[in-house]
Amino acid sequence: MEKDFDNAPEKNELRQIASRKVVKLKSFYIHAFFYSIGLILFTLKNYFGLPLNVFPVRYLNSLVMIIWSTAFLVSAVDIFASFKIFGEEWEERKLKSILEKKEKKQKWE
Repeated sequence: MEKDFDNAPEKNELRQIASRKVVKLKSFYIHAFFYSIGLILFTLKNYFGLPLNVFPVRYLNSLVMIIWSTAFLVSAVDIFASFKIFGEEWEERKLKSILEKKEKKQKWE
């Protein structure tokens, strides 16, 4: 059973970056789920006149939805459009520079 010790730190770093991306995607999808529920409740309350006077829905007004929509769009751009803006090449260069900095900090005796 051979182990590739030369690429172990690099693979570990890639695994950590992928893990962070997965966590960000998971939190975005949870946010999207709650945002869609809020949007449905807001539409039912304001445009169809349903008397939804329970605690959180009572305070769901236009200002809250504008702020929430803006936050949702900013998080969507952060996750999906930032990759298209910066590209895969930029990400690889950034990863290499991070790995080089970590290698320089290691002092071998």
